[in-house]
Amino acid sequence: MPPPGVCMNIISARHMKDGYGTVTNPERFLNQDFHQMKQYCLIRQVRYIDEMFPPDRNSVGSGILKPSDLARVVWLRPGKIVPNPSFVVDGVSRFDFGQGLVGNCWFLASIGALTFQNHILGQVVPLEQNFDENYCGLFHFRFWRFGRWVDVVIDDKLPTIDGRLVFVRSRDPTEFWPALLEKAYAKVCGSYTDMNAGTPAEALVDFTGGVHICINLANPPPNLWEMMCRAGQTKSLMGCGTQQGATSANTVLPNGLVQGHAYTVTGVKEVMSREQIVNLVRLWNPWGQGEWNGDWSDQSPLWQSVSPQDRDMCLSVRDDGEFWMHLQDFCKFYTDLDICCLCPDFLDGNSICHWRTSFYEGRWVAGTTAGGCMNNPGSFWTNPQYRVKVDELSSECSEKQGEKNMLVSLMQKPDKRNRHLVQNLHIGFSYVAHRGKFPASFFSMNKPVAQSKTYVDARDVMEFMALKPGEYLIVPSTFSPNETASFILTILSKAETHYEEVDAEQLQRLLNGKILKGELKSGGFSTDACRSMVALMDVSFCVVLTLVHLYWLFFSKVSDEMLNLMALRYGTSSGHITLESFISLLLRFDCMYRKYIWR
Repeated sequence: MPPPGVCMNIISARHMKDGYGTVTNPERFLNQDFHQMKQYCLIRQVRYIDEMFPPDRNSVGSGILKPSDLARVVWLRPGKIVPNPSFVVDGVSRFDFGQGLVGNCWFLASIGALTFQNHILGQVVPLEQNFDENYCGLFHFRFWRFGRWVDVVIDDKLPTIDGRLVFVRSRDPTEFWPALLEKAYAKVCGSYTDMNAGTPAEALVDFTGGVHICINLANPPPNLWEMMCRAGQTKSLMGCGTQQGATSANTVLPNGLVQGHAYTVTGVKEVMSREQIVNLVRLWNPWGQGEWNGDWSDQSPLWQSVSPQDRDMCLSVRDDGEFWMHLQDFCKFYTDLDICCLCPDFLDGNSICHWRTSFYEGRWVAGTTAGGCMNNPGSFWTNPQYRVKVDELSSECSEKQGEKNMLVSLMQKPDKRNRHLVQNLHIGFSYVAHRGKFPASFFSMNKPVAQSKTYVDARDVMEFMALKPGEYLIVPSTFSPNETASFILTILSKAETHYEEVDAEQLQRLLNGKILKGELKSGGFSTDACRSMVALMDVSFCVVLTLVHLYWLFFSKVSDEMLNLMALRYGTSSGHITLESFISLLLRFDCMYRKYIWR
């Protein structure tokens, strides 16, 4: 996906300033306007058919159904499936639906968590929709996708075989909000097949646009129980997964759990059993059936050891996919816990000193700003860089502040719409302490004070860390150099923290507005390119560039051999060097000249 030009950047910035892309004013996915399209259908008295996600085998995708079954698929509107369809019947609940043939338990487990938070649910699923008033076969849903909320329009034709829904289905056959929500997300992913396999974290973030933290249950933090309790109290969404077996099949183990399967954490409860405090976790299987049969399961005799009040409140003996288990068993049989929340106060239980969020969009460009990890000292410094200044906590906060005060999330943006075609790069980030200058040799002389544990080929990586007051440079990168991708960097801090893109935006405005003066034949200077330029100079003073100075540098100090190397490094395939690349080249040359010749 090529980087957008300056005009697109300006338009995007204006839209964000006007609130476009927020949950209250979402972007139109694929430029489809729900209200205009509905008005058109009502005036013409026609039923809507979505040309961007048509009711055909391409929208189902290949590989998920046998060819013989795919040939039998018929797309029907709810009114053709049941006599009196409804969008919602008697409210919204996790027990409304069960998984169909597509392996999207990760998505359905996230829906199960979503049903506990009516406010967030209403953002994703406009509940005023129905099949009665002004019905025209048109519905819409909202998702957070890589920094923007999008409004996704669909028609209500659903894939069926012999009159039964192929994918997610409701326990009440007249209720269709789960099937329509699944179709909208399938459209975003590219097809139903593209929803096959994933983690709850992906959908949890897409439902909230919130803070995500992943906890490794093989090595959980000592305050795991307190964190889960606070998460439940702060309207967080929680999901988890079991270990994958020898194959990709979802094998049901003798204990009732399913291998390689996503579950929803639906509650936590502390009970007294035989004069001992027991921490219990409630989980839900998105299959809508199949439960844990060990300690504290529905049939466990341990329930006779608790008070009648706790037993009546917690125990429900029916095969609905929901069950309780001890916290120790939870950590033993599940691999990770994903918690997603609009505010990370659950991390330390302190709501007095609020968290502050900074959000940046950037891009690694091969040959320019894709320097790879710190194993590549010759190019690592060319990666996008962000300066972070952490101040002392106020006295009110310092008394209650936990050890860790910074949460960093790095998410890579896909270059393809179809989810299964996306090849995630191995990504990570490093925090380096710094003061003032940071020339090319900076990273070889300064080791990171914090970084992501490893570079992983996931959609996003995050790290919760403790940083002392001071100035730091955060550098997001791919593991290998020269890998092109866009990314989103989110930094949350409970301390007084100041963030800067190392004055890159100021430099970008200066270069594009004053020097190029509208002659942006190659799109102008990108923020990442300007950020790399700023890394070459002392950020404590301004640099005034003149074309006279640049030409003098070029002709008086560069040999013919060096000219050829520069043309190869900075030129285009046609052999030309744009003015933007030329200025970037000269800044680097000037820095190296001053460092190694003028000293």
